[in-house]
Amino acid sequence: MARIEHFNNPNAPKPNSIVVAVTVFVQDEQGRVLLIQRTDNGLWALPGGAQDFGEHIAETAVRETREETGIEVQVTGVVGIYTNPNHVVEYSDGEVRQQFSICFRSQYVGGAPTTSNESSAVRWVEWEALDRLSIHPSMRLRIDHGFERRSEPYIG
Repeated sequence: MARIEHFNNPNAPKPNSIVVAVTVFVQDEQGRVLLIQRTDNGLWALPGGAQDFGEHIAETAVRETREETGIEVQVTGVVGIYTNPNHVVEYSDGEVRQQFSICFRSQYVGGAPTTSNESSAVRWVEWEALDRLSIHPSMRLRIDHGFERRSEPYIG
């Protein structure tokens, strides 16, 4: 399913849903962050996705990271909660979702980068290389906050 990200766009369609979702900020031993290139829009992003029924939210973070990247993680904290009403995602099936995402900080446990039907590329990326990748501003904010190691989670 295709998706279009609308960010601070006054002509964006009005949202018709809010879904609890996660993103996961995890670094390897060299301090690189794990990113995927999404198959639905081609942008680089932290792994993540929607919570399933019967699942604790931290389990969502672990499952989504494994499914999209082949990497096993353990949740260690919260980078931030991202709820900007001016960020909506329009899907080809008619859903227009207002952003609601919890970005978790996680520790690398094991596994090797592996693509999935949601990720055409998976790799560990150095801070210095981020500006060379096509990353949505909302996602870049989460990545920047993850690298900042704030004492308190971002709430916005």
